[in-house]
Amino acid sequence: MTMRIAIAGAGNVGRSIAKELVDNGHQVMLIERVPRMVRPERVPAAEWILADACELTSLQEADLSSCDVVVAATGDDKVNLVVSLLAKTEFAVPRVVARINRAENEWLFNEQWGVDVSVSKPRLMAALVEEAVSVGDLVRLMTFRQSEANLVEITLPETAPYVGHPVRDVPLPHDAALVAILRGRRVLVPTPDDPLESGDELVFVVTSEMEDTVRAVILGEDSISSKKKP
Repeated sequence: MTMRIAIAGAGNVGRSIAKELVDNGHQVMLIERVPRMVRPERVPAAEWILADACELTSLQEADLSSCDVVVAATGDDKVNLVVSLLAKTEFAVPRVVARINRAENEWLFNEQWGVDVSVSKPRLMAALVEEAVSVGDLVRLMTFRQSEANLVEITLPETAPYVGHPVRDVPLPHDAALVAILRGRRVLVPTPDDPLESGDELVFVVTSEMEDTVRAVILGEDSISSKKKP
């Protein structure tokens, strides 16, 4: 499905997002308030607008209400919050994604400010580091604000209780779904008959309340007690 997507901020982050989305066949509009940053030759397939995304009249002229998604991608958290709030409350944009630049501001990026999904660069980098080096633990990769669910990953150690068992044997709790198995260079869509192997990276969508339960099922009850030790 082709979407119309507005991106506030045409810096390195905004342009990179725009190029990726354009390459995926979407209609992209970049909104930038600094004239020297308006560089249409960088993403020629996108629509470029010189305007302040915090100004209601600018967003009206850009026809923001016709957008399926708004991405607040500036380097200023205050700007990103204002853009998100205007997009959701004034233009009823179905999906608002906001960039968080400073970790201490993360608590502000919620539905009260119109944010459906927030992306924290410090948190994401920390998660990717953990994901790269952690075996036998649950690593949170991303939070879906609108549904209060998380994308988490567990790399199976040899001692995991269900190594060698098919997926159907794993008693996952409610509000938890195994969505992918990463095995070497392969990405597997799990079926009930797929056996789990040591070293598999299991990717789940799960609510925060069920994370410890998933950890206990996949890694064993000892993983919970060891997690709680000082």
